[in-house]
Amino acid sequence: MDQRKLRELEQIISRDYSNIAGIVVQQNGITCLEHYFNGYTAGNALHVYSVTKSVFSALIGIAMGKGLIRSVDQKVLDFFPDYVVKAGETTIQNVTIKHLLTMTAPYKYELEPYQEFFASENWMNAALDLLGGDGPIGEFTYSAIVGTHILSGILAQATGQSILEFATEHLFSPLGIQVPHNVVLRSEEEHYAVMNDKNTTGWVVDPQGINTASWGLFLTSGDMAKLGQLYADGGIWNGEQIIPAGWIEESTREHSRWGELSYGYLWWIINEDEQIYAAMGDGGNVIYINAKKKLVVSIASLYVPEVKDRIEFIMTHIEPIFEE
Repeated sequence: MDQRKLRELEQIISRDYSNIAGIVVQQNGITCLEHYFNGYTAGNALHVYSVTKSVFSALIGIAMGKGLIRSVDQKVLDFFPDYVVKAGETTIQNVTIKHLLTMTAPYKYELEPYQEFFASENWMNAALDLLGGDGPIGEFTYSAIVGTHILSGILAQATGQSILEFATEHLFSPLGIQVPHNVVLRSEEEHYAVMNDKNTTGWVVDPQGINTASWGLFLTSGDMAKLGQLYADGGIWNGEQIIPAGWIEESTREHSRWGELSYGYLWWIINEDEQIYAAMGDGGNVIYINAKKKLVVSIASLYVPEVKDRIEFIMTHIEPIFEE
């Protein structure tokens, strides 16, 4: 990469995107740019927030490819036979895996009750208790925590393994990604303490030891770039089909909309015609894939509220540098 352009990019980051900890840009599978900020290095993992959702989408696709989940149209309650549906409740019985993947399931709240959810002794039961209600099925309702956590329970039931074991065996290890252990958070204070801690690695679990699907995964910028490259290459890594190609095609096309924003299976669709999509998490964490240009950008960031739009940053300041 041209050193002058690199210096200009560093200046833009320092001025307008100062919470970025690491950035990796790959084109045609070749690393064109890798740079770190705020004292971080290639070996430091960060909490990637809702980027976890898109990683979890990959795990659902792998499970489907292995026949462990038959269809996205399977009912959610098929995987929770011991869950007792409240009297008079019918909506929850019609919610499918696809509704959770596309954020089109209804919930019994107007504002997501994070504190009540985290304070509960069983997050899975709390999530199921909040699913359904009087809202229509099929209408986009973004659930930052609750809805996607139910997918954790579905995957655990379907595979008979812990989420981390399944992910390590079928996704992380083949890509050389290290997610070494579970992260147990015993209090709100611990929750906030680990979020920008350079030494934290792993994946958060709920009180029953189930890894969280909505958030809680710690990855390096390089890990994120590997996952982006896997998608850009149609699920193939070192000649092995890790994720079914059909799943990648299906999960990165529009299934639902939130205003001007398109949504696939836990992926944001930036431009379907140009095959541009992204995993996005709070604080400005992102895996950006332009499949047509074989361009992958990963950005790992320290959490600060109300960061500037990373997609605009990538499309304005990074993509033009790597135009073919």
